[in-house]
Amino acid sequence: MGIIDYHSPLNILVSVKGHPFERDAFAELFESFDGIRHTLVEQPASQSFMNPTASVPWDAFVFYDMPGIDFSTQPPGLVSPSDEFKQGFMDLLAAGKGMVFLHHAIAGWPLWPDYGEVIGGRFFYLPNECRGQPVLDSGYRHDVSHSVQVVGTSHPVTEGLNNAFALKDELYLYEVFEDSIDPLLTSGHIFDREHFYSAHHAVTGNMFCNDDWPHPEGPNLIGWTKTVENSRVVYLQPGDGPETYSSPHYRRLVENAIRWVVA
Repeated sequence: MGIIDYHSPLNILVSVKGHPFERDAFAELFESFDGIRHTLVEQPASQSFMNPTASVPWDAFVFYDMPGIDFSTQPPGLVSPSDEFKQGFMDLLAAGKGMVFLHHAIAGWPLWPDYGEVIGGRFFYLPNECRGQPVLDSGYRHDVSHSVQVVGTSHPVTEGLNNAFALKDELYLYEVFEDSIDPLLTSGHIFDREHFYSAHHAVTGNMFCNDDWPHPEGPNLIGWTKTVENSRVVYLQPGDGPETYSSPHYRRLVENAIRWVVA
């Protein structure tokens, strides 16, 4: 799986926007990493760098964004990526550019199925189709105090972590493509409709509601790795706010993930 080099300086582009977040606290997460220089670029401007030619200055991409969703309307409007963007993005994978997806990035480009396949799962704000089957909107639950279990104990992304640690963060009841990922982390929370709220209700003005939302139970996976074309990919579901950004466990995960996708 490769040894992580903690001494080689790296440059990363962090694509942001789409979900409210505290920018200074989020930037401090990356500033805590020795030898990693980051550049935060908002969507849609960050899209212009997502092709092999424009991506040359960066060793890896980190995604903390939700492109393809227009929250200015209720319910949100969905937007497809351009053919040019899709080609450039897939060319990045063929070229071996490492990618780390954090938290709400799993909701990006809901009308582009291949994007979900790259990440290894999907979070939907509206009922949609996933892998040829109709699915309900996904679930969310804020400020959950839960135990994180490390199942990928021998993987470089979990190097230096205890086998279990605590986080207080938002969790998702979402689609996970378990047939195409290598698990890293699970949560001790209960992943059923009784313990989550409907994302569709939330974006149509009814927060913290799971009425008339018969979502099936979901997997408790909250972190994984995979390889797509020639690129290493990591998804880490935690990352909602400053309490998580400042967690030494989370910081170690994100730093390890960045270094692993570049190795």
